[in-house]
Amino acid sequence: MLYTCSPHCTDPTHHHAAAPTGRARSAALSMPSAASASAPVRGDRPPVVDVHCHYLNPEVAKAASDLDVGRHDPSVIHANALTRETNVAQMRERAPKLTGVDQRLDDMDRMGIDIQAISPAPFQFFYFTPPERGAVLARQVNEGIAALVAATPRRFVGLGSVPLQNAELAIQELDHAIGTLGLRGIEINTNVNGLDLTDARLGLEPFFARADALGAVIFLHPVGFSEGSRLTDHYFNNVIGNPLDTTVAVSHLIFDGVVARHPNIRFIAAHGGGYVAHYWARMDHAWRARKDCRTVIDRAPSSYLKTFYVDTMVFDPEMLRHLVDLFGADRVLLGTDYPYDMGEERPRELIASVRGLSSDEVAQIEGLNALKLLDIAPMR
Repeated sequence: MLYTCSPHCTDPTHHHAAAPTGRARSAALSMPSAASASAPVRGDRPPVVDVHCHYLNPEVAKAASDLDVGRHDPSVIHANALTRETNVAQMRERAPKLTGVDQRLDDMDRMGIDIQAISPAPFQFFYFTPPERGAVLARQVNEGIAALVAATPRRFVGLGSVPLQNAELAIQELDHAIGTLGLRGIEINTNVNGLDLTDARLGLEPFFARADALGAVIFLHPVGFSEGSRLTDHYFNNVIGNPLDTTVAVSHLIFDGVVARHPNIRFIAAHGGGYVAHYWARMDHAWRARKDCRTVIDRAPSSYLKTFYVDTMVFDPEMLRHLVDLFGADRVLLGTDYPYDMGEERPRELIASVRGLSSDEVAQIEGLNALKLLDIAPMR
């Protein structure tokens, strides 16, 4: 059977995934055991923080069960039958990790992760809904993450969501998420219903201005490439499409002047920043060579690119070495993409295998950078 609905569909007649039971239920519904909630023994090493990990809220999925989510999801639209079937199997296997707490804590201990900065599963952005409905769902997402953090504060901090299809409502939810719930930032998609984040039709300049005033952390996370009709086979709309959409988003934020106008926003670009981190010199050349690349910004694009933070989700020590060389060790953050199959199972081994890193740089990447960026109090 073709996979034609959302990866988080909870309709029991679809038989996608067994509902998690017992210990593997949502933190909002079930407190983890005291033993599981204890931080792993660290000795004298600095804490290890994962900035790229996801939580899918089952209650939000139920609240959105009347929506035809898959019809709006590029990762579903631009996927062949085998990809859809594989995604169904992944959701069935990994549901306890994605929607629960105890298996997550066990995995964190196994991976040597002290703290997760949990962000919403990207399938719970809901930008396609009417703005008021999107605002309600974003509020549920954020309150669910806040409840998870409150239940296990030594192991989790949270990143929230906003209804980016409406700037005014997005500002309201940004203020609530950070100011009221105490979340450390927000996660947003790299486009809004196929429109670039800087598209004038979205009118997001006031949103970026408010984020700048707050000094907000904004985690850019794609859900495939919005124009992925050529990427349906071989899971290409994730393998190629995710870093491609991040590349397009980061490039627009730079060339359209958002980064220049709002320097206090602290952007994190997922999956190592996409492709732009590895071919930035072409942007700089175009900026020098062509007046149509200098319509807004007055400095080389790479000077703005280097203000971004990126995660370690590149799978190869030489590629990670390149990110350190370009951005500096102080702007590279450990990330795993937990609990998906495209995640990094051994993030600390990857970092340790990067040639030439000092012990101080390793400590920065593994956690000290994230402690500072997300204002996490040192663990005692």
